[in-house]
Amino acid sequence: MESVLDQVIQGDCIELIKELPSDYVHLILSDIPYGIGMDDWDVLHDNTNNAYMGTSPAQIKAGAVFKKRGKPINGWSEADRAIPRQYYEWCSKWAPEWYRTVKPGGSVFIFAGRRYAHRCISAMEDSGFTFKDMFSWVRDKAPHRAQRVSVVYEKRQDLVNAKKWEGWRVGNLRPTFEPVLWFQKPYKIGGTLADNILQHGVGAYNQDAFLKYVDTPDNIISASFRKRESGLHPTQKPIDLMKCLIELTTQADQIVLDPFCGSGTTLVAAKELNRRYIGMEQSSEYYKTSKERLEYQLL
Repeated sequence: MESVLDQVIQGDCIELIKELPSDYVHLILSDIPYGIGMDDWDVLHDNTNNAYMGTSPAQIKAGAVFKKRGKPINGWSEADRAIPRQYYEWCSKWAPEWYRTVKPGGSVFIFAGRRYAHRCISAMEDSGFTFKDMFSWVRDKAPHRAQRVSVVYEKRQDLVNAKKWEGWRVGNLRPTFEPVLWFQKPYKIGGTLADNILQHGVGAYNQDAFLKYVDTPDNIISASFRKRESGLHPTQKPIDLMKCLIELTTQADQIVLDPFCGSGTTLVAAKELNRRYIGMEQSSEYYKTSKERLEYQLL
């Protein structure tokens, strides 16, 4: 399999990963689609009945009052309520192959949307992984999408209720943290973790390496973008954040896999740390971006 090492492969990772040997990679680190948007990179299934692509009966009826990201103003339809289950079913398509591919004791880090992270956890556990922990990546900036309720009543010239509901909002608080799910493939029954570490080179974590990126050995991580680093992908992550997770669980020359590599940040981080890497990306645009970053060391 030397031909795939230190490469980005274009195609559907759900199919591509089937070509990798079992117990092959030391770490899987990926920012998977969150299932909350209508962009091509975040569409998970055929979208025959959900609001994301404008095809649900409720959306057709409501027309322009629907928000772009799919949530109808007047509540969720039955089809919309099915989306979390569909997300679990989608995760269940690739999770068993991730389990097969990673070495016993190896880690998997998944950046997951807050809304459906629990569905991803269930799919991973059902595929054999142990849910080890959850990191919180604290971001420097985060969009705050919340509408003041009083504005609605002001437009209706209902000044009594505008005053009554002053300070109240519809939407969410500022999403300053993003969950990073940490899974581990169990080592074989009958052995010990110490034996597994010697056999497969994974299973423990490197606290000293972790402390190069954080002040204390806890599960809160603050990592920022380098100068001119961001802007390559809508959900791009900082290189130093990926380096932190890679150094926490792997050693030099071990293999890091990112099945949804996007603009290639995981791969760039692995390359800087002298790890072998494999990236998979379906989008031709982001595949090209990943290749360019790796070939020319672009940030």
